[in-house]
Amino acid sequence: MTRVGLVLGAGGVVGQAYHAGVLAVLEHDFRFDPRRVDMIVGTSAGSITGTLLRLGVKAEDLAAWTVKAPLSGEGHVLRQIAATSVPELAPFRPLELLLRPMRLPAPRMVQRALTQPLRFRPLAAALALVAPGKHDIVEQLSALRGLERPKWPEPALWICAVDRHDGRRVVFGRPGTAPAPIHLAVAASCAVPGYFAPVQIGRHTYVDGGVHSPTNAALLRGCGLDLAVIISPMSGPAGSPLNVYAASRRHAARLLRREVQALEAAGVRTVVFTPGPEEQAVMGDDMLSRHRLDEVIQQSFLAAGAYAARPEIAELIRTAAAAGRR
Repeated sequence: MTRVGLVLGAGGVVGQAYHAGVLAVLEHDFRFDPRRVDMIVGTSAGSITGTLLRLGVKAEDLAAWTVKAPLSGEGHVLRQIAATSVPELAPFRPLELLLRPMRLPAPRMVQRALTQPLRFRPLAAALALVAPGKHDIVEQLSALRGLERPKWPEPALWICAVDRHDGRRVVFGRPGTAPAPIHLAVAASCAVPGYFAPVQIGRHTYVDGGVHSPTNAALLRGCGLDLAVIISPMSGPAGSPLNVYAASRRHAARLLRREVQALEAAGVRTVVFTPGPEEQAVMGDDMLSRHRLDEVIQQSFLAAGAYAARPEIAELIRTAAAAGRR
């Protein structure tokens, strides 16, 4: 039996819309049910999408909810979320993040850099040291608290965050990781450094899992999977603009290539969805903007459908869809 993993990358509110558009076309055209995959790895925005899928939300309802369209009869989870008011957010400008003051590294971070140099990521450590932001991500995601279940969602849901004190990636939901309420794990994964305040869980504080990697896809190695479907809103060709946003896309694409190579070397086949120039044009530079989400979903639906229709890609997606129906 084919075992399938789903990787949902970072990308803010706009990234969630991109997830919804891609998943909707896979559900509509291939009967691929992302709720039934064997594993989900979610980072930042992907942690929200992944949690909603594990709570039983259909892909078509994710898309409908994003653009405030009518939900299906199975949309009760999203109706409950919609009943909770969400504070408006100021525009997200990456350059402002880079200009924020930084604190000195904690002894644990210095020790890790010296003793584990091959696993230490200087950029991740630097972003973890950025001064706390002013916005409260826990408040933004307060609706998830009302959807808490006594146990962690099943099948496997791994949510990535970064420990602010040593720059180490932490994967909530993975065996061996300290337990955490799902709404706090998701909040930690979404806590963009310098924009949101870090999230405290137990004695540790955490920031966005995208600080380590916007996708963290290589986590699927060694998990007994045959196929990985990867949706990475922050990757894709960055084009020629020389700005912070294009640089972040190039960085995300570079990390994703390495992770895909690692999966393929481990015998895990991959199907990767990243936004091309047309999708990026409607996504814009503010990944927290809600102004053009309908266009993002429409464009990602069309582009993902065209890509998925390629014979070699369609065969893999049908294999994944058939595995979920067993």
